Amino acid sequence: MELQQILQQRFGYDAFREGQQEIIEAVLSGHDTLALLPTGMGKSLCYQLPGYVVEGTILVISPLLSLMQDQVEQLRQFGEKRVAALNSFLSFDDKQFVWQHFDAFRFLFLSPEMLASDAVKNRLQQMKLGLIVVDEAHCISQWGFDFRPEYLQIAEALPKERPPILALSATATNQIMRDITHYLGMEKVSTFIHSVDRKNIHYEAVETTSFEKANAIIQQVTQFEGPGIIYTQSRKRTMEYASMLQQVGIRATFYHGGMEQQDRMFVQRQFMHDEVDWICATNAFGMGIHKNNIRQIIHDHLPQNVASYMQEVGRAGRDGGEALATLYYEKRDAERTLEMATLDLPTDWHISRYMACEEPQQLVEAGEMTETAFRVLHYWMRQLAPLQVSQKIQELASEKQQQVMALAKIITAPCIRTQLVAYFDEELLEKPKNCCSGCGLQKSEILAPYIEKNEPKALENWQWRLKHLLPFN
Repeated sequence: MELQQILQQRFGYDAFREGQQEIIEAVLSGHDTLALLPTGMGKSLCYQLPGYVVEGTILVISPLLSLMQDQVEQLRQFGEKRVAALNSFLSFDDKQFVWQHFDAFRFLFLSPEMLASDAVKNRLQQMKLGLIVVDEAHCISQWGFDFRPEYLQIAEALPKERPPILALSATATNQIMRDITHYLGMEKVSTFIHSVDRKNIHYEAVETTSFEKANAIIQQVTQFEGPGIIYTQSRKRTMEYASMLQQVGIRATFYHGGMEQQDRMFVQRQFMHDEVDWICATNAFGMGIHKNNIRQIIHDHLPQNVASYMQEVGRAGRDGGEALATLYYEKRDAERTLEMATLDLPTDWHISRYMACEEPQQLVEAGEMTETAFRVLHYWMRQLAPLQVSQKIQELASEKQQQVMALAKIITAPCIRTQLVAYFDEELLEKPKNCCSGCGLQKSEILAPYIEKNEPKALENWQWRLKHLLPFN
């Protein structure tokens, strides 16, 4: 069956989006493939369609439960029944069912941590795999070294006689691409790179103070149309923003990694079904959220690196409509962000305690080390000598500082867009109207005013309440 016919019959699309067909053809030709497609360009189809051409299971290694669940539900909407995700979200009975029918699924989703288990490794050795997919592959470089070391061990878990690997991401520098291909053990790689520049996303950076920031954000939300996402670093702050927005009549709620899984899934569904217009969230929210009409992304802080920032703002304007990405920052933001970025890195003291302890895992149970710091340290202690581990941790801290400072420099540049594109080793050839705050932009030309939708009396009431809101520190 021809690709065009499968596209129409299975997925209901009349034509491929830019880049999709070339990537699919490379995979079907047996090539290891690295594909960078901007958010909203249909990366998932690049492995979904081959599932109806190749023999064997399509193994998808995915970073988040919410992302897996979204991808599973998307395939089921296309009529696929032989699809499952093996993760902690499943009940005991459902896990048993997936395990018993492991090699019967057309699409099977696993996390890197699940892939690292001996039971799963052994099962994969006995299976017929048609394609191995690493979704959001930039996480190998972004998370593998200092957050989720299982990402660096993916290649070790794969069968020696494996099918092609397809690594997918929206953003990656040349160094990140080298990390991806190296740690996945990819060979003779076919690479497809599409520009990270999204002309319909307009960038704004606003210097402010802690005292002014909250009211500025609330005022922007009430003045210009959503839906949108407000990103903040603090779980407490997500709740405070949501409360303030609710006080002025905006349908808003909060989301963070400390919530129960069921509650997080409920919030996602509310947002997807337009039951709430604004999500106030930590960076735990967004990956796998395919909502096309997001008009605004607001940051109240400096993210930890340029790649994270681009991933987050890239969730806006997926329908091709105009979107605004606003970042409110203070002079000390780089310092604060660096503190957050290095919070879970192990120290020399942790290394000494690890070496002195017969059961290092007890350090976590005793509260001497966070779970993340232990997993990172445990990985590197098996790779390097103790002195080299100390040097490696110092290198990671230095890299994080460089990444934070790179973004701090970009948002204060004469043209934010030019510097963002340059960071990903591209050259900006054309600027759109209302390019960025450095070039000058008019929000009213990008987004329709939201307050015009309200009756004058209601508007006066909102303005009074905004004026009397107390900003938080």
